[in-house]
Amino acid sequence: MINNDILIRFRYALDIKNTDMVEIFKLGGIDVTKEEVLEILSKKSNDEDEYDDEENEISNAMLESFFNGFIIFKRGRQEPKPGEPERPALSNEHVNNILLKKVKIALALTSEDIIDLLDEAGVTITKGELSALLRKKGHKNYKECGDKYARNFLKGLTLKYRG
Repeated sequence: MINNDILIRFRYALDIKNTDMVEIFKLGGIDVTKEEVLEILSKKSNDEDEYDDEENEISNAMLESFFNGFIIFKRGRQEPKPGEPERPALSNEHVNNILLKKVKIALALTSEDIIDLLDEAGVTITKGELSALLRKKGHKNYKECGDKYARNFLKGLTLKYRG
């Protein structure tokens, strides 16, 4: 899935307002205007997978920063411990794994909650498979999250939060 598509589906699932999107990006360390957010969220009407121009496609780092900002938006800023950097370093993990991990933290979801969300969207996953998706890259049991799980996770969020 394209990063913009993830952001569009996520925004729709949780019914996030444009002003809140700007605030979330700011909390994640990226300054954008409301107009830039609207550009990021706009699609061409002819082809679903193509955006108006390539300049509007957001990078993995920008998407991860957005999700870091979303955690702060939902749970509040956590004071760094002595010796820790103020802002967490960006990972080199697959975007879909980042989506699962960051949204799990921000919405205080348990593994069972994620399994239920996926089940509601019509996808069955075991606790072991989910655990592999939530592991740190480099761990022997780490598994890259495919688009199927990410898409259905977002669909499950939509069903839960929008009815």
